[in-house]
Amino acid sequence: MKNADMFCDLSATQAWKLFAEATYPWEVLPQIKAFVRALGLTLSPAEYNHPSEEVWIHKSAVLYPNIYIAGPTIIGEGTEVRPGAFIRGSVLVGRGCVIGNSTELKNCILFDKVQVPHYNYVGDSILGQFAHMGAGAICSNVKSDKTLIKVRLGNNILETGLKKFGAILGDHVEVGCNSVLNPGTVIEPYASVYPLSRVRGVVKAGHIFKSQDEIVPRK
Repeated sequence: MKNADMFCDLSATQAWKLFAEATYPWEVLPQIKAFVRALGLTLSPAEYNHPSEEVWIHKSAVLYPNIYIAGPTIIGEGTEVRPGAFIRGSVLVGRGCVIGNSTELKNCILFDKVQVPHYNYVGDSILGQFAHMGAGAICSNVKSDKTLIKVRLGNNILETGLKKFGAILGDHVEVGCNSVLNPGTVIEPYASVYPLSRVRGVVKAGHIFKSQDEIVPRK
């Protein structure tokens, strides 16, 4: 679950330094807002438009009508933002991503080539390179009892100290349609989640989540 295991190429995000200096990816979550704000001030006006306060959008990005983007937010090269997208700030989107219709982003980092194309919610989360969330899949980021979130791997429990923490998706993760990733979910690289799943805890690399009691290795 460490950054070195979850993300094989840190150059696939402008936030590479945050991950290089941290052990676990959720340690980056509280730093996103300040990092995006500072990074935005360094971006070249020749490459990025600056349409509103603390919003920077690469000139090659494609933005459709009827979207809302609050700062601090950076939208990367060649990314597509489709109608109805709601970007609430503290968001860093990489290159070649798809932010879909009615998708909501808040306090998150999307590595390059991430797709959240239809009715997704991604809050207090990190999605690795080439991660894909099917239509209606969401990252639930607050426990119903509002207690601090723990990451559970079998009998091992890691305290995060965070009240808001959605999900961490490693590189090339596939999440099926209408799945719910419960707070503190970690899905390691090249793992898949069946549609209509309720995921909690850790899905190991290269495994398929069919149900909470049936997580099997890929053949």
